[in-house]
Amino acid sequence: MVMQRGRLWAGAAALVLASATGVIVVTRPDNGAAPGGTASAAEGSGRSNATSVKARRTAIDKILAQRATAVVEGDLNAFLASVDPQQPKLVAEQRVLFGNLRQFRFTTLRYSAADERPAPAMVTKYGRSAYSTRVMMRYQLTGLDPRPVQTDLGYTFAVRRSRWILVADDAIDETLSEDGHRQPWDFRPITVIRRGKVVVVVDKTESALGRKIGGVSQSAVAAVRRHWPRPWNGAVMVVAMSEPRVMSMLWTTGTGAGWTIAAKAVTLYDGDPRSGRTVAPVGSRIVINPAVRKNLDEDLLVHEMTHVATVPIGVRTPTWLVEGVAEYVRCRSIEDDPQWTVDPYRSTVKKKYLPSLKVLPGEAQFAANGDRSYGQAWWATEYLVSTEGVKGMASLYTDLALHGTSPAASAAIIKKHTGRTPAELVAAVRTFRG
Repeated sequence: MVMQRGRLWAGAAALVLASATGVIVVTRPDNGAAPGGTASAAEGSGRSNATSVKARRTAIDKILAQRATAVVEGDLNAFLASVDPQQPKLVAEQRVLFGNLRQFRFTTLRYSAADERPAPAMVTKYGRSAYSTRVMMRYQLTGLDPRPVQTDLGYTFAVRRSRWILVADDAIDETLSEDGHRQPWDFRPITVIRRGKVVVVVDKTESALGRKIGGVSQSAVAAVRRHWPRPWNGAVMVVAMSEPRVMSMLWTTGTGAGWTIAAKAVTLYDGDPRSGRTVAPVGSRIVINPAVRKNLDEDLLVHEMTHVATVPIGVRTPTWLVEGVAEYVRCRSIEDDPQWTVDPYRSTVKKKYLPSLKVLPGEAQFAANGDRSYGQAWWATEYLVSTEGVKGMASLYTDLALHGTSPAASAAIIKKHTGRTPAELVAAVRTFRG
């Protein structure tokens, strides 16, 4: 749970994303080879050669390299050169995409074709040559990403007058990763605001809101660095757009009536988004629920920024400590201000949530009752700080993040750091008065 001053908000466990590199080499297409156009257009006598697997891959790789270079160099014409000119809507959408991408600073950017994805409707619409493929977008944002990250998107190409062109970019969205093709640049026009190492993304018409969030974000970064003892450079992206699909499937979770997610930290990897998380995470983006983006309190951002600061350590730390640490830092940041206190929250946790604490809350407990589980996780973390100190608590977090490969391994790590088994830790937390 993320508590805003005067209100309680359900927080969000980190979700997932993923990533891939490369030097961009481009040979632009022959400007004299005008694209043909519609699905009914004749595909030309060169079809058999153009659609051979090797020739197709070469042509598509060339198009993707050209698009990446065009973004880096700011060449709109080169970016649109491979887009079907007889589809004004697609051209307009691609123009917006280019404008959005240009607002980010790419250290590296590479698109590469991955696996084919059958799309019979595209064949019906654009002819037998229509080819749909998942495309890997591997990129590194300057000042934000310590290493490249990767997401996937879906493109459909077809042959027109012996030349491959892009005819659709949404035909296989349902086969992509959970966050695939849902990046901040993929929807309406945006504005990117920079405040030091903080990058804020908002709708183009909401630049004033972006500046406000940028200021609040800088204060939140400072709070995390005060209360989390491990190094963090404070580089973070906050996405606060009106579009609910950005890096998201849902804004509610849990069982029964569920509970609202106010914000979430989406974890980034350098690996195929469809595969398991077999590599260490690179970082995170914070995405704000569109419904609360205009009334964003600092402590909500502190909770999520704590996830950004901690996730590069590793992802094996149990949920109760991941969320407990984020709540610990959030509550400490609130009490930095003499005008505010977490005493009402403390009282609620002690009276309402602690009596039902039987195990350190995991995914099932968070899904069943988010408010209760966040409160219990926070109190367990407060207990650890009271007995081990904040550096000792952070040492436990780090050991679990790196070596908590199984419940048994995590239990052994907890015993090593606290002298207690998980069950004994629960018993101690239940009686801790704070």
